[in-house]
Amino acid sequence: MYMKPYRLLQSMAGAAMAIALMSGAQTPATPPATAPAPAPAPAPLSTFVLTGPLQWLPPATFDAGPFGKLSVNGIVTGFAQFQNNPVPGDDDAQATLSNGQIFIQKAYGLFQYYIQAGVYTLPTLSVPFVNAQNTVNNLYGPVPVAYAKWQAAKNTQFLIGSLPTLMGAESTFTYQNFNIERGIVWNQENAINRGIQVNQTIGKYLSAAISWNDGYYSDRYSWLSGSATLTKGPHSLVYDGMGNLGQTVYETTATPIQNNGYMHAVIYTYTKGPWIVSPYFQYGKLPTNAKVGVGNGTSATGGALNVSYAFKSGFSLPVRFEGLTSSGTPTDKSVNMLGFGVGSSGITFTATPTYQKGGMYLRSDLAIVHASSYTPGDVFGKTGTDASQFRAVLEFGFIFGKNITEK
Repeated sequence: MYMKPYRLLQSMAGAAMAIALMSGAQTPATPPATAPAPAPAPAPLSTFVLTGPLQWLPPATFDAGPFGKLSVNGIVTGFAQFQNNPVPGDDDAQATLSNGQIFIQKAYGLFQYYIQAGVYTLPTLSVPFVNAQNTVNNLYGPVPVAYAKWQAAKNTQFLIGSLPTLMGAESTFTYQNFNIERGIVWNQENAINRGIQVNQTIGKYLSAAISWNDGYYSDRYSWLSGSATLTKGPHSLVYDGMGNLGQTVYETTATPIQNNGYMHAVIYTYTKGPWIVSPYFQYGKLPTNAKVGVGNGTSATGGALNVSYAFKSGFSLPVRFEGLTSSGTPTDKSVNMLGFGVGSSGITFTATPTYQKGGMYLRSDLAIVHASSYTPGDVFGKTGTDASQFRAVLEFGFIFGKNITEK
C-alpha cells in the first residue's frame, strides 16, 4: 500500500500594547506626558494549517542579525500503537519518537522564508507502521518543508521551494489534524511537492492559490494545482484541484502510480464556539496509460465527516467517519488504488479524545478499518484475509514557543 505521505498559510499574530504615563505634579498642573505610540503589530506568520482542536503557541521572536527578525517554534511528540491483525512484518505493538521538529521563519519585509526541519512519522490507517528514521529517509528528508516567499503586494505572494500540497482536508503531520493517524481518503493525495506557487486574496471573503510543481514528489515538473477558499463568518467552502499535464514513468515510496492522475475535492467547514464540523468529498482518476502501467482507467471516490467538540478545561473529542471506493475488477487491468485489491472499498471510524494544557497535549486514537470487495491477500492479518483492523494509538507532545503569559 502507498503511504501517502498541507494546506498552506494560516496566520498567527500578536499585538504590543503601549502604557500611557501620566504626570502627577501639583497646581499649576503640568500637562500629561505623551504616551508612547503603540508598537506595530507583527506581520502575519506563514504556518501550517491546524484543522483540529489543538492550539499552537505563538512563536519566540528575536533578532538574528543577517538572517533578519526570526520567529521560532518547535514540537516533540512520542507515539505508541497497539493493533490486531497485523500484516507480516508489522507488530501488535510498537512505539517511536513521532515528531522532533523546529519551525523557523522570517515573516517581515518583501523577502521572507520558512524552514521546517527535523524528524517525523506519518501514521496512516491500514498502512503498516514505519518509524521516524525510515519515514524521513524514504519520503521527504530532514527538511520536508522549506520555501522562500516574495510579498509582492499586500494581497499577493510568490513562493518557491518544497511546499505543502494544496489538496485535501487533512494535512501531513500528526499535530495538524483532528486525529493522530491520517485516513484512507488522505492516503490517495500527495503531501509535499516542489515548485512555485502564487497566493492571492480577493476582496474580503475569497482567497486562491495556484502552483506548478512535481506532484507526488517526483522531481518531474508537470503538475498544476489550485485551491480557492470562500470564507464568511463561521463558514468556509474550499475547492481543490490538481493533475499531471504529462506522464511520469517514475515510482518511489513517495511517488506512487497516482502521480499520473488528477484529483478534485470540495470541503465545507463550520467553526463556531466549541464546534468544528467539516464534511468533504474527493474524486481521483488514473486515466488509461499503458506506458505507466495503467491498462484501464481507474477511479477512487470517497469522502469523510470530521466533527470536533471542545469541552471545558482543555478536553475535546474529535471523530472522523470516512468511506472510499474504487472502480474496476481484478480482470480488467485496473489499478489497485486503495491497497485492498482492484475494485475494493473501505470504511473507517476514528475517535480521538484530546487534552491540551498550554504547550502540552495528550490524545489517543481509537480506530477501526473495514474493507469490502477486497482481494484475499491484500487486507489484514498473517494471510491478508482479515477484513478489519482495530488500532489504539497514543500521542504525547510538547509544543515550544513564546509562553502566552509573556509580555
